[in-house]
Amino acid sequence: MNVTLNKIDSANATIAVKVEKADYQERVEKALRNYRQKANIPGFRKGMAPAGMIKKMFGKSLLAEEINKLVGEGLFGYIRENNVNILGEPLPNETEQQPIDFDTQEDFEFLFDLGMAPEVNISLSKDDKVDYYQIEITNEMVQKQADAFAERSGKYEQVEVAEGKDMLKGKLVELDEAGNEKDGGIQAEASVMIPFYFKSEDEKVKFEGAKLNSSVVFNPNAACAGNEFEMAHILKVEKEAAKEITSNFKFTIEEITRHVPAALDQELFDQIFGKDNVTSVEEFNAKIKEMLAAQVKPESDYKFLLDLRPVLEAKAGELNFPEAFLKRFLQRNNENKTAESIEAEYPETVKELTWHLIKEKLAKDFSVKVEEADLLEVAKAATRAQFAGYGMMDVPADILENYSKGMIKDEKSRHGLIERAIEDKIRDSAKELVTLNEKVVSQEEFYKLFEGQN
Repeated sequence: MNVTLNKIDSANATIAVKVEKADYQERVEKALRNYRQKANIPGFRKGMAPAGMIKKMFGKSLLAEEINKLVGEGLFGYIRENNVNILGEPLPNETEQQPIDFDTQEDFEFLFDLGMAPEVNISLSKDDKVDYYQIEITNEMVQKQADAFAERSGKYEQVEVAEGKDMLKGKLVELDEAGNEKDGGIQAEASVMIPFYFKSEDEKVKFEGAKLNSSVVFNPNAACAGNEFEMAHILKVEKEAAKEITSNFKFTIEEITRHVPAALDQELFDQIFGKDNVTSVEEFNAKIKEMLAAQVKPESDYKFLLDLRPVLEAKAGELNFPEAFLKRFLQRNNENKTAESIEAEYPETVKELTWHLIKEKLAKDFSVKVEEADLLEVAKAATRAQFAGYGMMDVPADILENYSKGMIKDEKSRHGLIERAIEDKIRDSAKELVTLNEKVVSQEEFYKLFEGQN
């Protein structure tokens, strides 16, 4: 088998794979023998059909199959062994490829088109200045997080007087226009409501200071602004019936339940940050501030990478891509897309492909290697962030380990973790090479920086 590369220009090439009878004959004969052993041919016991019959019936398809395997091995082996940097995958040549006839030919030549990846030349130094934004962790942010921890760790208590977001449970009785219990009217036992969320302020205020076992007259339709779903829940009727109800109701309060935030004490400290890691309110707030700073650092790093990108793209300049090849490749691999949509999306495709090549170049220059340990650390960081969103700051080591290893084993998430690990290493190396123009901004100012930026 002979494989030759022909460079047409800096962006395009063809590769020819020539296969002779001596290259495939033994493989085809072995394939025929194996097929004969397994074949069930009517009139013959399994594996006992004549070899000539098997060859006549299946020889052509097995020949094509073995040659196809051989061509693939030769094609990709040549590309790999000679470090041919291509875009996408080789495509069958559509202009110079001669017809193939497996009935009459013994020697074959297959032609493929290649899209050559453009060379990227980039270097970074302290002369390159890139903004690096640090989010200021304010006392208000710390207090808000402390309150959130206390809320999540709070408990429900029965109280005597309603206020705020208290949940009320009791009996509802429909009233007539005179304010008396309506004969045959709606009555609902164990109805539950939270007046704080009523749409009408006039109806909401009727429950402020209401006492256990007292009664309050209110209008559910007004309280819910006519929302039949909410009314159906309160009145315990079907939705279709609820939207027709405009009567006043008497609500007799049988239970008042209040959610009471946890106290800022050792029990809460241990629950959030682990036993005895925090022993005072001051240490608790300091730990929260440290935690918030760690949580927002990845966002600062992400913004740095976004701001670094145009610097790198400018250094790379305009790269020469094999436009016709890429459009053909995209069409072949996205059959549901039209030629018009491929054309419209091509500029964005080239932009993302340029960024991919830049990252490949930097990864090579920075000797980036992603080991299993790196993936585990990236997975753990993602896991910690996820659990932090649930208010769990001190995830047990075994849970963190097992959850993270599960992410690595999942093929889809593993690919994303690899990409993130590579970008993290590129970012960290770049931060050491360039001059960071550090700026401290508020959280609101920081997020405004992303407006109009992908």
